[in-house]
Amino acid sequence: MKTFLAVSTALAASWSNPAVALENDDEDATIVVVGDREAEGEEELRNRPGGIDLVTAEDFEDKQAVSLRDALALSPGVYAQPRFGQEIRLSIRGSGISRGYHMRGITLLQDGVPINLADDNGDFQELDPSVLDRLEVYRGANAFRFGGATLGGAINGVTPRGRDASGIALRVVGGSFHTLRGQAEYGFARDSVDGWLAISGDWSDGEREHAERRGLRINGNFGLALSDNVNTRFYVNTNTIRQKLPGSLPYDAALSTPERGNFLGDQARDIDSLRLQSRTLFDLDAIELEAGAFINAKSLYHPIFQVVDQKSLDRGVFARAVHEAGAVRINAGVTARFGSNHSRRFINIGGERGALTFDAELDATTIDAYGEVQYEILSRMKLIAGGVYTHGTRTQEIAFPAKSIGRASFDQFSPRIGALWSPRDDVEVFANFSRSHELPGFIELAQISSFVPLAPQRAWSAEAGARGRYGAIDFDLTAYRAKVTGEMLQYTVNSNIPASTFNAERTIHQGIELGLGVQIASWLSARGTYTYNDFRFEGDSQYGDNRLPVIPRHVIHAEARLGPESWHLSPSVEWVPQGAFADYSNTFRTAGYASLGLTASCTIFDQIEVFADARNLLDHKAIGDISAVTSYRFDDPTTPWNEGSSIFNPIERRAVFIGVRARIGSEG
Repeated sequence: MKTFLAVSTALAASWSNPAVALENDDEDATIVVVGDREAEGEEELRNRPGGIDLVTAEDFEDKQAVSLRDALALSPGVYAQPRFGQEIRLSIRGSGISRGYHMRGITLLQDGVPINLADDNGDFQELDPSVLDRLEVYRGANAFRFGGATLGGAINGVTPRGRDASGIALRVVGGSFHTLRGQAEYGFARDSVDGWLAISGDWSDGEREHAERRGLRINGNFGLALSDNVNTRFYVNTNTIRQKLPGSLPYDAALSTPERGNFLGDQARDIDSLRLQSRTLFDLDAIELEAGAFINAKSLYHPIFQVVDQKSLDRGVFARAVHEAGAVRINAGVTARFGSNHSRRFINIGGERGALTFDAELDATTIDAYGEVQYEILSRMKLIAGGVYTHGTRTQEIAFPAKSIGRASFDQFSPRIGALWSPRDDVEVFANFSRSHELPGFIELAQISSFVPLAPQRAWSAEAGARGRYGAIDFDLTAYRAKVTGEMLQYTVNSNIPASTFNAERTIHQGIELGLGVQIASWLSARGTYTYNDFRFEGDSQYGDNRLPVIPRHVIHAEARLGPESWHLSPSVEWVPQGAFADYSNTFRTAGYASLGLTASCTIFDQIEVFADARNLLDHKAIGDISAVTSYRFDDPTTPWNEGSSIFNPIERRAVFIGVRARIGSEG
């Protein structure tokens, strides 16, 4: 049957389209998808009545790709603002809007397995976009694919398989701030066996003082077809990351001397991690079953206001099943995560451990069980209904300075209903209404030491939109509105101390996510995204209807591509017409900015390409990210800069990087 998914296959040739369709033989099955190439059948994706996006490696192959910011800058609805190095603010629909460090409100996965710790806090530095085949973005309730129930949704990074990337691939890039990145990959395929391995290294002095970074990463997977109906794959990922932290700056310093950094306490974030996982797909005629297990071991050495020294071990299992019977399709699954973390803190003496100040064992459990029923009421219309149930426990057992135990237990259920209609073969119209929930993690509950009584964050969201192709234009448009209860918001008390967290009364998150692409000629195309962010309190007893700080109201990215297949130039612009508020009181707003960039590539031999990535060409100085405070007075001379006012991070400075990539040989 000729459907939108099949017709849209032609769109895959266009680099600019936000709705993509293609065939993928993942796990030896033919898959045709829009906005997603994960190992799932065609109907699985067609039943997504909401915002999704596929970002392929080709979309950012000409960039230095040091962080998820470089890969997701043109993904509708995603706010990825760099702070420094690989540290970014990652938010979808205002998720974790006030978290000034790490990440919250998004389920981050690699090859379908969560990177987040069992309490759902996470470090996105462990996901290296330069080795990924693609990134799948599931906004809001569309993260149901992995049992996600948070306001933001989920991002899944997928590594290549040896069957798709055979032979040797090399990539080297270097440039400003003494940056050098190298990467080597090897893939092979033999009958029922295939494998892939990548080793990448990263060295840079950073664009600010005290921002040096060093990194070594290994990613690999090995697949085996056990029979015609059973396929299994094993994955390994290791990370050794050393990152100096330059810290935030006062407003004037961020604009006048953005290269400035903070050397006090030799603050850093050093990560050593190892992730092992397996995934097996069973094709049992009427039922497709996917099951697997994973283990993540991580060491974090983190000198900040004190030296944070943590060693964590997370284990988990998951199972997902799909059953079809006529017009009815049922999918269900469960993911169970169990984590333990030995957390210690020491007096920070120049970045080294001093006297012990805190010693505790942290244990977390998060179990997500989900189910969904889809019913095709007409040949072009489907109704979807389902829900996610989450059980979570958090326990902190303090051994020093005084013995105490803090416990919290949570149970939440979030239903979802939706509809999907295809008025024509290459257009989909969708709508959904859903509830989301987000459990507090240890950063929220164990503020400095003892537990605080925080409630889960809940929201009811309505979403509607359309995606597809009309003539030469590809489009992806979504509008949403979420009424949030108990939003977990943070505010900076002191620039050296992690922010405190509180449950807001009621807040509103609403906006528009637009992606457009147009193929003007064979040598000229363009794409762009516009995101409207309207995040505010609703009748709050202290802040009334004030806007939430940190994320600007309007964000625009646009990029053109000029040239044939053998070479191209791609000028780009990031435009923030009006900056964001710095505080909940809405007393100070930063200025807007526009930043121009340019990428280029040229094929010099059959399988060798040279590329360049130039950023902030006009060296514009502006504020990129903010750590929220309750009230900020820029003109108050009595406020010391190190108590609440050192909360700003500048945008990326002007930089130029040049690289070469090559593929040698191919094995069948």
